[in-house]
Amino acid sequence: MTIRGGGGPRDPRTQAQPMDDEPWVGEDWPDREGRWAASPHRNGRRGGGGGLGIGGFLRFMLFTLVMAAIVLVGLLTVLRPVVAGAIVDWAYDNPGALRVPFVADIVREHLGPELTDKASADSTEVEFEIIAGDTPHALATRLSAEGLIKSERAFLFEATRSELTPKLQAGNYHIARNLTPDEVVTALVENRIVITVVSVNFREGLRLEQITAKIQTLEAPVTIDAQEFYDIVKEPPAELLADYPWLTEQAGLPEGASLEGFLAPATYDVVAATTAEDLVRQMLDAFSRQVGPDRMVVPASRGMTFYEILALAAIVEREAVLDDERWRIAGVYQNRLDGGLRTRLLEADPTVLYAIDTLKLDDMPFADWQTFAFWNPAGVPLAGVELPEALAGYNTYKVRGLPPGPICTPSVASIDAALQPDTTDKLLFFVAIPGSDPPGAHDFSKTFEEHQEKLRKYGYL
Repeated sequence: MTIRGGGGPRDPRTQAQPMDDEPWVGEDWPDREGRWAASPHRNGRRGGGGGLGIGGFLRFMLFTLVMAAIVLVGLLTVLRPVVAGAIVDWAYDNPGALRVPFVADIVREHLGPELTDKASADSTEVEFEIIAGDTPHALATRLSAEGLIKSERAFLFEATRSELTPKLQAGNYHIARNLTPDEVVTALVENRIVITVVSVNFREGLRLEQITAKIQTLEAPVTIDAQEFYDIVKEPPAELLADYPWLTEQAGLPEGASLEGFLAPATYDVVAATTAEDLVRQMLDAFSRQVGPDRMVVPASRGMTFYEILALAAIVEREAVLDDERWRIAGVYQNRLDGGLRTRLLEADPTVLYAIDTLKLDDMPFADWQTFAFWNPAGVPLAGVELPEALAGYNTYKVRGLPPGPICTPSVASIDAALQPDTTDKLLFFVAIPGSDPPGAHDFSKTFEEHQEKLRKYGYL
């Protein structure tokens, strides 16, 4: 303690303080009790507030953001495969997400070489069908099953990015086996096979040679070999018959017989690739559908096979014009078969005309059949027509019973008439009425004398 002029001790409150213009910035200093404390002017602030201030807050936030970025980058680096896999799975179930650029980038990176891998090294083109209503997901499954793509996800990626869905059209497409996913997508749009379908109608009552002549007139792109068609029907191969067992088992087709009578009347759609055998099979299939198995089971009481029923139906088909007369015409021939005529001769004009036309066709070049006029009147009494042995059975004015086989393909209505002929009135004759209304009507008779009177009445005698 210093004593001056006898005065008392100095009041500590009056002790000198450090100068404000000499702050202890950035340093520590001792307090009154000798402890070191932070300068009250640290960070350039005057006084002893001790807060961070605006500058300190900004530096703190900057530090925090930098640290967060470092952590986020670290997480993305470590977890990137997991995150990418999750995004790819999500995008696979939600293809629309691929329209978001960063999602597309992640999926593209994840798929990597799958996007450029070819399905195989085989360049063979195959046909692939797009069915109405197909989606890219449905196509991906079938394309993969057929070996046309390796990765369904890669295909879906390219399909989505190319907006394939609205471009899809039902049809067949050529797709090579060695395409990348994006090339497959392009093929499903550009490689559609345009098939020209030609509808060909074969009406009831046509004989084989008429059908063959019609085939001769077909133009490109249809290229069915008419000669091959005729040969297959005339002498059906064993392989074909084996595929249609009902021909022999139910229909009673005799060994060595042609398929005459079984070429169903219908309209057939044919294309450039349709072969002669294809058409034969289509016609047999149609006959089976039209006639059905029940009609081929002929009651034992009829004493006839279905093949014989078909032969009778073919005669009815060539004679009848009006549907409601088919049963009566069938009844006339059935009555003759049953002995209504003492000779039991059918005396059916169409069978004789069939044989006459056959002889004429044999003398013509095959290519000229399309110009031939079928079923024209002979111009001579049919009972006197002489036929070679192979055709003799078709002159039903001379040979009893049914002809050797059908002379044309009958309609189902004629087959039904032959199965259930109307024999109640014991009719034995009929004659076409000239100028009848409706056209094609016939006048029926029970006796020969009555028939002769009607022939005179209508100007035939």
